[in-house]
Amino acid sequence: MGDFEQTVKVVSSLLQRVAETNDAAYGSCLDTQKMSIFHGFSRPTISIESYLERIVKYANCSPCCFIVAYIYLDRFTQRQPFIPINSFNLHRLLIASVLVSAKFMDDMFYNNAYYSKVGGITTVEMNLLELDFLFGMGFQLNVSISVFEQYNSYLQHQILIQFPPLMHQNHQLLFHNLDEDESTHQQQLAV
Repeated sequence: MGDFEQTVKVVSSLLQRVAETNDAAYGSCLDTQKMSIFHGFSRPTISIESYLERIVKYANCSPCCFIVAYIYLDRFTQRQPFIPINSFNLHRLLIASVLVSAKFMDDMFYNNAYYSKVGGITTVEMNLLELDFLFGMGFQLNVSISVFEQYNSYLQHQILIQFPPLMHQNHQLLFHNLDEDESTHQQQLAV
């Protein structure tokens, strides 16, 4: 499993944990939560991991888009504290954040009609989700390099926790020996 696949699994795991925590904390206390277009009538039957893998498979976004989408979700929840991520709104928030991220980060991206099919919603709903998501974030789309690196470092740390490197019998990590790789690379350059 590569870094990107692990990042997708970690992001879906973190978001699932947040949704479950908020489900338990707020339960049926809908009076403390603001109802929004992101809130579904029922919990989607597809897991968040499968949903994110579906988005990855069909959206063809650059890998950085998914980290930026994660940042956008964090910004959205900070600016909209009465719309906590839960199992009723996570899927819609996720598809909206990836769509907005792809449009902002990538030179080529699919249109809203395509994303609506990937997300299992109507095009009209996708358009409204995008608009509400942008307003909910206050149109704060720019992500500085330092912020991106902070989130990426956090996700890489979570990858190490969830997918620890394998240990060899003599307790050495099963990574390539950098000295061997460098010398091989230098020999190839010398030829």
